[in-house]
Amino acid sequence: MKLCAPAKLTVSLRITGVRADGYHELDAEMVTLSLADELVLDEGGRGLTVEGDGGTRVGALERTEDNLVSKALAACGRRAAVRLVKRIPLGAGLGGGSADAAAILRWAGATDPALAAGLGADVPFCVVGGRAQVRGVGEDVTPLEFERRNYLLVLPPFGVDTGAVYRAWDDEPGHDGPNELAAAAVAEEPRLALWRDALGDLVGSEPRLAGSGSTWFAEGGPADAGTPDLPVLRVAGETGRLVRVRTVPAGWEGD
Repeated sequence: MKLCAPAKLTVSLRITGVRADGYHELDAEMVTLSLADELVLDEGGRGLTVEGDGGTRVGALERTEDNLVSKALAACGRRAAVRLVKRIPLGAGLGGGSADAAAILRWAGATDPALAAGLGADVPFCVVGGRAQVRGVGEDVTPLEFERRNYLLVLPPFGVDTGAVYRAWDDEPGHDGPNELAAAAVAEEPRLALWRDALGDLVGSEPRLAGSGSTWFAEGGPADAGTPDLPVLRVAGETGRLVRVRTVPAGWEGD
């Protein structure tokens, strides 16, 4: 059985408070993208294998304690052997791990928001999909009318630690721009500014940061939405990927 696990894009993000337990409360618009991981399940087997597609960072995902696929299976009381084909890079701010966990939950029919939120802040939205306003620590998901949008992403060759970005925001809160984490992310990982500027030069507009990074995105670009992969982009001696994506509605299972 094959499952589609589409990425999420945080179009806007505002931090509305910090709870006593340290978790940040958000008010964000999120959309589902046509960039997706693939999970192949065998209910008669056990274990997880991970393949990277097109140079995608996969890290140490096969370690049971480090991946959300195994945690999602345990949370819904199911077992299966899973072959995970990663197209969403780790640490990119595109919710790859959350998308994978959400695919498992949908397959198992376990769509309780509280269960999803227990796996991660982005998992409840990834279970619902489409376009939504997301509040609280991710558990409050209000679907919005779907809008077709095309985006150009730049995927730098490095990830960004989400926890470190939030700690940087705590040290110096910022409330400017469509993503209030952007300044903290650049402070934590200065190379991000170079990739932002490179994408901005390419599209002629100001890019936005996807979540806590490392992906930058912009509407428009040098190719139409039918061209998913564009030539590589080189910045300061490093090579990243340009990927053209579109928003997709809830329930999308790939082309």
